Amino acid sequence: MEQQRNQKVAQEQKTKRKRYSMALSLSNNFRRRALLPLILRSLKMRVSALWNLLLTLPGKNSCKSKESARLKLTRSSKQACPSSKLVPLGFTSATQLHAQRLEIIQITSGSRELDKVLEGGIETGSITEIYGEFRSGKTQLCHTLCVTCQLPLDQGGGEGKAMYIDAEGTFRPQRLLQIADRFGLNGADVLENVAYARAYNTDHQSRLLLEAASMMVETRFALMIVDSATALYRTDFSGRGELSARQMHLAKFLRSLQKLADEFGVAVVITNQVVAQVDGSAIFAGPQIKPIGGNIMAHASTTRLALRKGRGEERICKVISSPCLPEADARFQISAEGVTDVKD
Repeated sequence: MEQQRNQKVAQEQKTKRKRYSMALSLSNNFRRRALLPLILRSLKMRVSALWNLLLTLPGKNSCKSKESARLKLTRSSKQACPSSKLVPLGFTSATQLHAQRLEIIQITSGSRELDKVLEGGIETGSITEIYGEFRSGKTQLCHTLCVTCQLPLDQGGGEGKAMYIDAEGTFRPQRLLQIADRFGLNGADVLENVAYARAYNTDHQSRLLLEAASMMVETRFALMIVDSATALYRTDFSGRGELSARQMHLAKFLRSLQKLADEFGVAVVITNQVVAQVDGSAIFAGPQIKPIGGNIMAHASTTRLALRKGRGEERICKVISSPCLPEADARFQISAEGVTDVKD
């Protein structure tokens, strides 16, 4: 009897261990299925980030070879850089390019007079630089664009989200709520559609672009703002001894921004600070200001807009350079509703 009882107890323990093993196996399977979407999403983000990093590498780094320059030149038609198979590097007709340009979206600035000067608004797929003194309306215009980019296409919007990289700590969500009421948009939805990140140094500011590329793969973004693109460079690099390193770092950052604009069709808006120009002409013409960043910034920006103060809340925007816009001035006003037309 004692032996039978021991055999029964051993059989019950064996059955319990088997059931526990099966339950643990099922639990692991369910856990794997639950984690699978997260794993795939993480891999997707990493691949996207690596791909955008590859696109921003200069040719001498992405196509290294031990052969001489002469041998590479003769073999270029037979053996091209691997990235050339993924990115079209050949010629296209002006007709095709013109057809693509007709599909470009313009995001309204909130002011009809300013949109008229810009021929519709802020252009997507390119970099628009806005520079001016403090309190000239740069950040307020950026806040307004964060809301208008979410409007439907027939209302001058981009039907997409906004991304905001803040280097000065001047982003205020309550301003978005005030501007959203003007356009009849739900405030909670507007805030949810704005991705915000604070940049603390120039390297961090550049790394944020990799995360931005991963987010743009998953959802539709119509606008990307960097306010200000040059503020951190004035503190991270000092003196003429670091001027070359600063300009090289800034050039790579601006090139990455242009890659995002090309790949995802977003409107990239960057604000820029100014510096006083002290020379002999200042004695006769008064104090002169110029945007910082030098020729690197000037060549990287597709459209340059200069803002200056007017009377009261009135501001004046001037088109400084653009491949298709003539030089012109436009007046606008800053109010609780954002950027609006001047009320005479």
